[in-house]
Amino acid sequence: MVEQCICNRIQVDEIVLEWVAYSTTKNGLKLTTDTLEQFEHEVLNKKTKSKQSFKREETLNRTRDIHSLQDLIKAEEEEENLLDAYSTPAKGSQKRALTTPEHPHSKRSAALLTSPGLLLSPASFSPSSGPSQKYSQRVGKGEVVVTFGAVQGTRWVGRKAPVAGVQLELLEGPEDTLHCSYKYMFQRLRDVRNVLTEKIEELGEGLRSHFNIEEFSPVSLPAQDSITVLGQVCCDSNGKLNAQSVLLEAGPEQGGQQVPVDLSELKEYSLFPGQVVVMEGMNTTGRKLMASKLHEGVPLPFYTSEVKMEMDEEPMNVLVACGPYTPSDSLTFDPLLDLINVIVRDRPDVCLLLGPFVDSKHEQIEKAQVTETFEAIFSRCIESIVDGTKTIGCRLVFVPSQRDIHHHFIYPQPPFTLPNLSKDQAQRVTLVPDPCTLLMDGVTFGLTSTDILFHMGAEEISCGTGSDRFSRILKHMLTQRSYYPLYPPVEEMNMDYEKFQSFGQMPLTPDVLIIPSELRYFVKDVIGCVCVNPGRLTKGQVGGTYGRLLIQRSASSEDQKRVSPCLAAQVVKI
Repeated sequence: MVEQCICNRIQVDEIVLEWVAYSTTKNGLKLTTDTLEQFEHEVLNKKTKSKQSFKREETLNRTRDIHSLQDLIKAEEEEENLLDAYSTPAKGSQKRALTTPEHPHSKRSAALLTSPGLLLSPASFSPSSGPSQKYSQRVGKGEVVVTFGAVQGTRWVGRKAPVAGVQLELLEGPEDTLHCSYKYMFQRLRDVRNVLTEKIEELGEGLRSHFNIEEFSPVSLPAQDSITVLGQVCCDSNGKLNAQSVLLEAGPEQGGQQVPVDLSELKEYSLFPGQVVVMEGMNTTGRKLMASKLHEGVPLPFYTSEVKMEMDEEPMNVLVACGPYTPSDSLTFDPLLDLINVIVRDRPDVCLLLGPFVDSKHEQIEKAQVTETFEAIFSRCIESIVDGTKTIGCRLVFVPSQRDIHHHFIYPQPPFTLPNLSKDQAQRVTLVPDPCTLLMDGVTFGLTSTDILFHMGAEEISCGTGSDRFSRILKHMLTQRSYYPLYPPVEEMNMDYEKFQSFGQMPLTPDVLIIPSELRYFVKDVIGCVCVNPGRLTKGQVGGTYGRLLIQRSASSEDQKRVSPCLAAQVVKI
């Protein structure tokens, strides 16, 4: 009985109680070696088995990291090897290797290093992850849903000579300028006020010279004649802006006060909080401005290249995709693997890939059902893109997102850091902040992964404008000369206004503006700028869309009229 206590790891008093209960059920069984063996077989073995299964269930239910998983696999393998040492294998029997989808064997681990498909296998990130059924059963693969420009007979392939021909340059300055430390939760209201004041003054000066205005009047000074005032639109409460709640807040030079605005005399307007405008109207009492005219803003000039275009220059093929790169019901990167196949097939010159790469809104990431660190998943994701496109040698541009869980969620957002890239790979990869303005072979691209369309769409009010909402919002961005003109920003945006002043403004009007959104995909020409919402690569559990553009620097025409460098653009289903 002492031996049974040791073997089954049971206390003495516990085994006595078990024996008494067992012998009672067997009508007072006597204590002999035979009855003890029977007791061990019927009671103790079952008890230890149930304990083990309970422990195993408990550890399975608990969320584990990659190290605890490896320890579990190791322990199970040792247990099997120990059992094999004591057993004689039956004739012709072959022991099945301990492999499951959750714990792949070492041969598969070795294969992960060579294939981007295996590198992103779902089993490596989440024990409960499997392929998404809805994504694999999607319809309309490769279907073109939006076209822009002369797409008839267009070949969507890159130039014959890869990489060497494409020059990439950030217009805001060196790439590492945003890496310096941020003052988290240490932003003084005075600094925010100064940034907003400078914005009002700068845009006001542009409006004054464009519309030949002599000077601006203070907003709250009573006057019997028509006056011209400069200010920033804001709401009279914490609610949503409407026609009755519009206030105009002047800069310090015009008194720095707020005055309610009556919009009833304006035939058409489009306003949002944070917009800098010039209004003409009457303010007889000093308490309300009766607006009769509205000037909304003037866009910056386009980039002019001093390098002359060669006559036989081939157009540049640019592919644009925005995350998330996994379906919402699985951590499989199947959409990303399909995108890599598209890149290999079409051989674009430049791929603009915007985050999120590891989406903070993904169900399994929210519930912490992953077996690796977020950084490890991200670096594996980037590695698979770089390795998968190695044969075609295209340039890769990575833009971070507020939804990238492993990265700083602050705006403007510093670029990713990829310390493990080799020198050869690093030559093809450009890491840029969000937002940024990029110069590619003499053509400027404005890039942002923040869903400003969605944010401004919820706040903007309009009357009699006629044009569609997307065009209005895009025009506001270009005339306000900012990648995020909304103030106050939405609750989920963490703005650093000192950095925003340097890195959140447009240095010029871009030739192409890439502005991904949850809202419907489109390609639009807005005051000469081609604006592209490529959609997201996945929409919930099903496949989404990506964009592709043909870009060619335009030789200046005889009448010096600007020609858009975007020859053609499409939005295509993955």
